[in-house]
Amino acid sequence: MLSIKDSPMPPPPLVRALEQVRRGADAMPRHQLEQVMEEELGSGWRERLAHFDDAPFAAASIGQVHRAKLGDAPDGLVAMKVQYPGVADSIDSDLNNLTMLMNVTGMVPPGLFLEEVVRVGRMELKAECDYVREMDNQRRFKSLVENDEDLVRDRVTVPDVIEDLTTSRVITSEFVRGGTIDKVVKMEQEERNRIGRAILRLTIRELFEWRFMQTDPNWGNFLYDVGDRSTHLIDFGAAREFDKGFVDGYLKIVWANAQRDEETLMDESHRMGFLTGEENDIMLEAHRLSGFTVGEPFASNEPYDFRRSNISARISKHSSAFLQHRLTPPPEEVYTLHRKLAGAYNLCIRLGAVFPCRDLLEEVMLDYSFDGDA
Repeated sequence: MLSIKDSPMPPPPLVRALEQVRRGADAMPRHQLEQVMEEELGSGWRERLAHFDDAPFAAASIGQVHRAKLGDAPDGLVAMKVQYPGVADSIDSDLNNLTMLMNVTGMVPPGLFLEEVVRVGRMELKAECDYVREMDNQRRFKSLVENDEDLVRDRVTVPDVIEDLTTSRVITSEFVRGGTIDKVVKMEQEERNRIGRAILRLTIRELFEWRFMQTDPNWGNFLYDVGDRSTHLIDFGAAREFDKGFVDGYLKIVWANAQRDEETLMDESHRMGFLTGEENDIMLEAHRLSGFTVGEPFASNEPYDFRRSNISARISKHSSAFLQHRLTPPPEEVYTLHRKLAGAYNLCIRLGAVFPCRDLLEEVMLDYSFDGDA
């Protein structure tokens, strides 16, 4: 988690070490892979497939992915994600060790509220270990995307999941072709703009319309197919619902940021628990300015240039104020939500996308029904 967190903490050398560990997971040896597959799918699991590649072609956060084939049809390719043995059982001890490491090294500023970060992370990681839950998430997303005319027009897709080859530790999905979406930086500007706008539209839909979000912004979860210009969404282990009351308040904050409405921003921030009312001026100013910066793409009808905006750096400069002066942890939902929102912005920056954003939020405000509205 720390290796993919875009913040000034922990120090860069530790981030590099953690990143190396995260990327350097060894593939399961053949006998171990065979054991997991037999435990999950039965001793005759290979007979249910026309072909299975023993060497994984990709690594996931808690497993590895193999290419396989069902029957003789050309479109029978599937991707089988197999969970590393013992992952679910090691979460508690790993997080406890991480907490001890950070406490011993003195890396924990008062405004981080490490215990809350670890508590939420523990829940997320344990949920990600249940591939049956992930299958349900994937099916739900597929239905939502396919019933959204704008996202269909944007060529956003979700692969099918194969239920009879899915268990709590193995999930099998339709194989989709494409490269990680950050590789689109080499495409024409118009195409990069189209993809960036599609991803931002999807993110807004997830939160404010569906109240159901895939919260892992890893670029590897967005595959771009150059052939048909489609964007395939994969990996739904990290997905969660959001309560209507939370979304109501958060939308008011986002719209206030876009409008530079300080009064509403502060009122809703107090009501939702972002602020206690006892903060010093440093913290209040950081909260206000970072909020207005986040709302900047939606402040005007003009196309927003994500790369030249320097928006990530301008938000990050307030991090030290939050870490030193924040008096209360943010609402639980925010840990995953802000990771996803930051990921959407960073993807648009990586693409060098330039497109109007305000209309995407205005559409939500036009049709949204807040609790208590007449």
